[in-house]
Amino acid sequence: MEYYTPEYIISLNNAMKVKEPVSYKHASKEVGWTSAMVEELEALKKNETWEWADLPPDKKALDSKWVYKVKHTREGDVERLKARLVTRGDKQEKGKDYKCTFSHVAKFAIVRILISLATLRNWQIQ
Repeated sequence: MEYYTPEYIISLNNAMKVKEPVSYKHASKEVGWTSAMVEELEALKKNETWEWADLPPDKKALDSKWVYKVKHTREGDVERLKARLVTRGDKQEKGKDYKCTFSHVAKFAIVRILISLATLRNWQIQ
């Protein structure tokens, strides 16, 4: 039989108090989640994430959806409610909506190797 510490049980209980909504319909009924959505929209506007543009006649705009996440402290208390507005890229069709994709992502192992090489060879890192 497994034994859980009282701190773990309290933390788990706290983490389960606030449920993440599964849709905008559910989230829009709660003040905390609407505040999180407003905060996300303000951040997108501040960072100039997008600009208005006319679509070409043969193209249609992608849908978007809200994704919700409850952020917890180490003790399991609710730290904040986070809402993200994401594009529904899963609705795209390869060859029709895009030809290829590429994302510049550095694996952590490669970064460590480069730092090791720079250290061994006295290279300057910027």
